[in-house]
Amino acid sequence: MGLNRLIAAATVSVLSASTVASAAETIRIGASLPITGGLSVSGEKHKRGYELCNKLINEAGGILGKQVELIVSDNRSDPATAINQYERFINVDKVDAVYGTFSSRLTFPVGNVLSKYNMVHPVPSGGALRIYAQGYKNLFYFQVNAAEYTGKDVIGLLKEIKDPADAPKTVAVVHADDFFANAIATGLLGQKVIDPANDKEIADLAPGYFKEAGIEVVMEEKWPEEGFNDWLNLANSIKRSGAEMIVGLTASAEEAVQLMRALKTVGASAKLVYLSQGAQTEFIEGVGNDAADGVVIHTTWHKDVPFKSTLAGKPFDNADFVKAFEAEYGVEPDEDSAIPFAVCQGIEQAMVGAGSTDNAKMGEWLHARTKEQPVQTVLGDFSWDDLGLPVEKSHIMTQWQDGKLTFVYPTGQFEGIVPFRYPKSGF
Repeated sequence: MGLNRLIAAATVSVLSASTVASAAETIRIGASLPITGGLSVSGEKHKRGYELCNKLINEAGGILGKQVELIVSDNRSDPATAINQYERFINVDKVDAVYGTFSSRLTFPVGNVLSKYNMVHPVPSGGALRIYAQGYKNLFYFQVNAAEYTGKDVIGLLKEIKDPADAPKTVAVVHADDFFANAIATGLLGQKVIDPANDKEIADLAPGYFKEAGIEVVMEEKWPEEGFNDWLNLANSIKRSGAEMIVGLTASAEEAVQLMRALKTVGASAKLVYLSQGAQTEFIEGVGNDAADGVVIHTTWHKDVPFKSTLAGKPFDNADFVKAFEAEYGVEPDEDSAIPFAVCQGIEQAMVGAGSTDNAKMGEWLHARTKEQPVQTVLGDFSWDDLGLPVEKSHIMTQWQDGKLTFVYPTGQFEGIVPFRYPKSGF
């Protein structure tokens, strides 16, 4: 079977209402997602977020008087397939707009395609700074900031420890050889950000968040992007390092589960464990309450954060999102569904604000957003700088406590925060 036929076979068209409408009577939006392959857990959840948002919009009358047809294609976690699918959306399916894909690894190459066709590129999950250093005009990141700056919020949480003398003094940093994981490590360790296309330096983040905080890095190890299974040896190396803080920067929730299981098996204890993935229910189910208890994960969304937003021109807050998601899927949402839902909200608002599905006009409207006149989503308010990165947003730091993912930082900004537990209990 040829590549085009494979891509076509992987395409699912979802029309929440009026399935007999012609393309001219609908607004068509394409999204290439990793429904299968190594990124499939997050990819399937992104699909749910996009589908639910468009269903609710259609039930409310659509956008600009038209129903929305969502075309979702499975890129099988493969960058080349994702590139071809976005080409197909634009040249064959004649979509009016697109939603971004999951992961920096897929977003980086897709960005060039969408820029070539002057499409608005709303990014749900692609935090590596080098994505935004390419100079693309209509790139808009629907999370907090480039992954290289995540360490700022990690250190902010450490300042909440009641006795500063008891704060971790040493750290082991282990991470996947992945766009996203490498980006967070770069900021924590104070390394340079290099554009792989031309070896040009994008940013020099020396000395790094850990050094600035007086925390000594006693171990750093990177594992291959695909096919890694030597988790027990990695965990034993972490244990031998004696680090008081363990940082695990994984490419997926599945890797976070594997790492935590290995740490539990070898009995590697630490005062604090911070992971870049693990806010999903699959994580707590995979590692168990005891091992997860006290683990810290940064996130963009939490159900208890009272963000206000709009959908189909009406107020729509986090409680509304959780209620609608549970009614549709029978489970509580996590950030992997909230983020794409916010992307959908942003594109709807851009079309209504521009009065058109013309991508140039939509881009102009999005670029004109300010703190006073933002895009309003279940992730909070958004306006963007010239690179396409959000302005004045911080990560939410969460912690597993007694089998529940609680919201522990930033303090003093929202209701619903719970005290940060430190040090971590044993495995």
